[in-house]
Amino acid sequence: MNNTLALIAKTQSLIAAGDIVAAEAALVELADAEGDGALMVVLEQLPAKDILAVIREYDNSKESVINLMVTPEMFARAVVIEKQYKDLTRAHLRGMVNSVIFREDADPVAFLIAIGDLEGGSEALADYFSEKWSRIEAFARTGTFDTVEDDGEMLSETALLSLAYAPPRIELDEVTDQDWMQLAWLLRHECPDLFTETVLVLRAKARAHDLGLDGDDDAETEQEEDDGKVETGDTDRGKATPAAREDDEESAI
Repeated sequence: MNNTLALIAKTQSLIAAGDIVAAEAALVELADAEGDGALMVVLEQLPAKDILAVIREYDNSKESVINLMVTPEMFARAVVIEKQYKDLTRAHLRGMVNSVIFREDADPVAFLIAIGDLEGGSEALADYFSEKWSRIEAFARTGTFDTVEDDGEMLSETALLSLAYAPPRIELDEVTDQDWMQLAWLLRHECPDLFTETVLVLRAKARAHDLGLDGDDDAETEQEEDDGKVETGDTDRGKATPAAREDDEESAI
């Protein structure tokens, strides 16, 4: 127990200092020395913001033991607070979602359900799909990702939900790319309520963008000069993590 507490303290200290590589190395060393069970004990006791700091730095050139071990519930808590990083490209969000949800032994639907069960889950998924908004809209209305088929009609929430429960027009194996298309297909045909909610959030974000608003916290964001966020340029270089207040994290979770 003392060794576990010491490692948790060491890991949190390294993350707070922005040394994500060293923090992950310490966790990997524990798994190598004492097994995956010992690593899971530590992961279960780390705050979501610390797990997020490690898994969002996913490098597809190497396999991360943390990404392989994180549970749907752990991952969901991390995903819903990812917006605390000011990553306008959403590149880190998409990278970590794809690397975890589509790992070899994972059930992607279990991860989607866990994300949807949390407040902010549909917002996180909308951020993931943000660059594919028109194609997600087309998929919601026509059942395919081809925007040519889409007549542009803005369907109501009731109509969208009804369509989400319709039989697939394309088969899963046609879009099994371990990326956004596969995720969208699973979301619509396995979690239709969450898919519809995500589409509605995407619409709201698109409207906010057209109005020149942030799209996440709109007026609240504009009123707060210092919201505790950090520039992505720093986090991309592993130099910083969001200085999120405990009450912020708890409210997100």
